[in-house]
Amino acid sequence: MLDNVKVILVGTSHSGNIGSAARAMKVMGLNQMVLVDPQCEVDAQAIALAAGASDIALKATVVKTLDEAVADCVLVVGSSARSRTLEWPMLEPRQCGEKFVEEGQNHSVAVVFGRERTGLTNEELQRCHYHVCIPANPEYSSLNLAMAVQTICYEIRVAYLTRQQAQHLPASEQDYPRHKELEMFYQHLEKVLLTTDFISPQQPGQVMNKLRRLFSRARPEAQELNILRGMLTAVEKSLASKS
Repeated sequence: MLDNVKVILVGTSHSGNIGSAARAMKVMGLNQMVLVDPQCEVDAQAIALAAGASDIALKATVVKTLDEAVADCVLVVGSSARSRTLEWPMLEPRQCGEKFVEEGQNHSVAVVFGRERTGLTNEELQRCHYHVCIPANPEYSSLNLAMAVQTICYEIRVAYLTRQQAQHLPASEQDYPRHKELEMFYQHLEKVLLTTDFISPQQPGQVMNKLRRLFSRARPEAQELNILRGMLTAVEKSLASKS
């Protein structure tokens, strides 16, 4: 199951953080690192700070966008401080680990970490099903990137070991859509809402952001998403027959 977990670093600017994150991952048995639009290379500093986990840093997959990184994932969790401007389903680190073990038995799952100084953008956070917030000391909550990776990877490993000790528990029977399928649904939904004048072409994001939040909270299964797509297609056919 741990082989199905992707640790995604977005816009990393310090190579040492890549190496330190690789070390944090390997200690917890994770091996899939993905770098999204890195602002540095895996250099000598990264190798030095990996301290024996350089294989993970050197074989890291490099992509341009977060969408590419999570296209095949059924669960995407973004690491973020709690925000008043972007309400989203939140997980505690312990819940995050349990969620990953539940849904990562047979499918790819991903935890996403943002830039060292600015974290993830709102747009990137909206690509996630959940956000995870590490409940640090509010008077001093400064965690560096590798520390955050270590904390979440630890919770994933603890949940994994707990499940291993209870092997009689069945794997989740729920079949969730992959990220790329969700994005196709959102594009289809926006197209229909524009066609029916439900949303304004000038400001489609205001409603679409709220709808993304709604569906992220609801977590439709693959079959349910197919029903929703079918409903949208039926609306389009009805409109076409009347025009």
